Amino acid sequence: MREKQIPLERVRKIAEKHKYVLIVLLAGLLIILWPGSRETSDDALPATEHTESPLSFSLLEKEQRIAHALSQIEGAGDVIVVLSLRTSLEQEVAIDEDSAGRRETVTISTGSGTQREVTLRYHYPEFRGALVVSQGADDASVRLQITQAVAALTGLGTDRITVTRMQNQY
Repeated sequence: MREKQIPLERVRKIAEKHKYVLIVLLAGLLIILWPGSRETSDDALPATEHTESPLSFSLLEKEQRIAHALSQIEGAGDVIVVLSLRTSLEQEVAIDEDSAGRRETVTISTGSGTQREVTLRYHYPEFRGALVVSQGADDASVRLQITQAVAALTGLGTDRITVTRMQNQY
């Protein structure tokens, strides 16, 4: 069988007639496929924590992860990290207020007859300060590297980070 061919003139007429729709579709496609980083808000989850529930913040786990990373610094030796929090993890949910002033939490159906609150954003904990106890803290270079690393990982200013030497264990 022979395939029916669409004359070029007919394609041109259709494109001319719908040119604005085609321009909008092409612009949308370009925006979607444009390479590069996507803008994210401050409340977005870090890439390393996407597998966890947003409400599963563990201060102990955070301290242990930082301590493990710091112990890899040359000369640091064993490291213990203690973090203090300024704020705790909070969840901001959507509230609907009717004309009578009654407020109600907005929920959505998740299937199987269950419902959950609509979360607008999560406010993650802010750190107040950090104490790092390290075997190699006698060395000023090691202290500086530890301080800079903790500042980078927690967002704390260096004035909020104390690095001290671990007592000798015999």
